[in-house]
Amino acid sequence: MRLEDFDYELPERLIAQTPLQKRDSSRLLVLDKKTGEIEHKSFPNILDYMEEGDTLVLNDTKVLPARLIGMKEDTHAVIEILLLKDLQNHVWECLTKPAKRVHVGTVVVFGNGELKAKCIEEKEDGIRKYELIYHGILLEILEKLGTMPLPPYIHEKLEDSARYQTVYAKNIGSAAAPTAGLHFTKELLEQVKEKKVNVVYVTLHVGLGTFRPVQEENILDHKMHTEYYEMSEETAQVLTKTKKEGHKIIAVGTTSVRTLETIMTKYHCFQACQGTTDIFIYPGYQFQTVDCLITNFHLPKSTLIMLVSALAGRENILHAYQEAVKENYRFFSFGDSMLIK
Repeated sequence: MRLEDFDYELPERLIAQTPLQKRDSSRLLVLDKKTGEIEHKSFPNILDYMEEGDTLVLNDTKVLPARLIGMKEDTHAVIEILLLKDLQNHVWECLTKPAKRVHVGTVVVFGNGELKAKCIEEKEDGIRKYELIYHGILLEILEKLGTMPLPPYIHEKLEDSARYQTVYAKNIGSAAAPTAGLHFTKELLEQVKEKKVNVVYVTLHVGLGTFRPVQEENILDHKMHTEYYEMSEETAQVLTKTKKEGHKIIAVGTTSVRTLETIMTKYHCFQACQGTTDIFIYPGYQFQTVDCLITNFHLPKSTLIMLVSALAGRENILHAYQEAVKENYRFFSFGDSMLIK
């Protein structure tokens, strides 16, 4: 499969730069994966596609203020790092810019020295491992020195950092938001529960694996980075019951899909577990868990557009994206929503 197979034209004006005033006021494109039929709705209409006994699966990860800008201790050259993965014992895997200036032994200083990062390993694709040196609680230091790691296509300043978190964000550890969930309000989730639809949570800490661009011409040569996931016993039981009784599992976001499919592939059932995943889902993949997906509109040539193409068919997805462009939908992280049913 070629990378070009997942390309499409997108006018820059359709890339959403700021969130809408109300989370749930976004538009909703509904795509029938069997027929390719498209409907244009508003996000609260999502309730019309859920039935009693169905289960909505949300990723409750919380975004770290993980973008840090500091200076090399010796030359004062400006270095930016993005915290990607906590490897324990104060060691973190980080995306570094410009990586060519950072080698083993390099120390980057942030703020007035409240935080230092000493490079202990050089990896490919701009990744470095750092030992973080600080006193106190890291999260408090990051809240003071760090900023939300907004994607590079967003050029506007985010006035309220809470808008890059879901209303149900709980487990801190992501380098990017699971943006499909940004459309939900607490009130809308209550309405979901009033329909006797189960609402359960998994955790997948979004890292480089989710948003790293594909560069290989043959997509099968692409290597996913690993990301941490976990599922509780309660979630496993609800999902098992949902499947057994023939109801729908509705995943919110590609990260929820990847978590569910990883667990089912590994254990052949839903069960309480935690681990890391580098699952890469592209057309030809046979889904074992997910019936419907609530998602945003994804970047051309990304692993995310490959995942939705695997679920709904590449031609259906590209046609839906063409329709979304024609109808002036807002794209990417702060953009409109799509339901694949």
